[in-house]
Amino acid sequence: MNNKRLIKNLDFTLIGVTAIIIIWSLIVIGSASTDYGWWMRLGFDMNKLQEASVFQRLLWMKKEFVYKQFISVLIGTCAAMAVVYIPYEDWRKYTKHLYVINLLMLGSVLVLGQTAMGAQRWIDIGFFRFQPSESAKLIIIIVLADFLANKEGKLRNFKELLPCFVYVGLPMGLILLQPDLGTSLVFTAILFGMLFIASSKPLLITGIFSGGLAAVIGLVWSHLKFGTWIPLHDYQLNRLIIFLDPWSDIQGAGYHVIQSQIAIGSSGLWGKGLLRGTQSFLEFLPIRHTDFIFSVLAEEFGFLGAFLLLCLFAVFLYRGVRIAAESKDLYGTLIAVGIVSMFTFQILVNIGMTIAIMPVTGLPLPLFSYGGSSMVTNLLAIGALINIYLRRQKNIF
Repeated sequence: MNNKRLIKNLDFTLIGVTAIIIIWSLIVIGSASTDYGWWMRLGFDMNKLQEASVFQRLLWMKKEFVYKQFISVLIGTCAAMAVVYIPYEDWRKYTKHLYVINLLMLGSVLVLGQTAMGAQRWIDIGFFRFQPSESAKLIIIIVLADFLANKEGKLRNFKELLPCFVYVGLPMGLILLQPDLGTSLVFTAILFGMLFIASSKPLLITGIFSGGLAAVIGLVWSHLKFGTWIPLHDYQLNRLIIFLDPWSDIQGAGYHVIQSQIAIGSSGLWGKGLLRGTQSFLEFLPIRHTDFIFSVLAEEFGFLGAFLLLCLFAVFLYRGVRIAAESKDLYGTLIAVGIVSMFTFQILVNIGMTIAIMPVTGLPLPLFSYGGSSMVTNLLAIGALINIYLRRQKNIF
């Protein structure tokens, strides 16, 4: 492989936008993880803490999260570079093995996994906590792309589509058992995004999706009205619907959303300044370095900062769509579409839940929220996109 030609044909727009988002995320994670309450408990005066300079606040920052995230970025970057070198067409030889490995990893979580915040999602391997459901998203994209490419021109009715739902339903079911509703919904977005491209009748896919969504809404309404059974615990259902009226449970399920709205709504045009967000400063905003990282960004950088991040994500997704459109084969197109579907869904849901227009599902903001497994998986996905872009023309090397 000609390294000079490889470098020349890289998608520098995608790489540049990704780098900007990640660097910015490290800054915001540092700000979000600063524990001023700890300093107050040591007897430091609140007024002096609030009047402190940015430099002084940087000294108070809990750098552990930033260091760990930076290490995850390095690992993910190296892994992505390795992915770029292996022609994506060769992945089709191992999709069956990947599918089985994926099921084994997800199944092992139910036996060996550690529990945190009511969910059993992590496997502790000593120096690193691994979340198989994160890597499962990328694996299902790669194996489903091969599954659908082999059925090109054959997906014309529901009967022919049914095996696709079963294929994705097995790993999705294991994720639901953890329970991890948010990630299982990502699987749904990936499945329908890829089916829309693979099926010869996209209107059929749209109809199935609309019908399924209507059925879910109807089932939830029936449960609330008549007590009909649904496969969710009450606390899970409450988290899903609390965005409709977070003030109905101020100290409970609605607390996160309310504090997020206060943080974003009080930011103004320019924001309150780096490390000066009061909701983060006074620790009102919970899990602010993961699920609600966008709230911290908006509070400190204001409307313009939030808008800039959305623009960066828009460019990122646009490049993903272009790569899908320019792929030389259906397999590459389906992988790119699956990755774009994954990122788009998580971005919309995460930002939507911070402003109370989407359910609180616990999904991280891609490339921005703290989380090693998520960051590595996202960078691997970007490596896959670059791989497809490099080989968009036959015999490019």
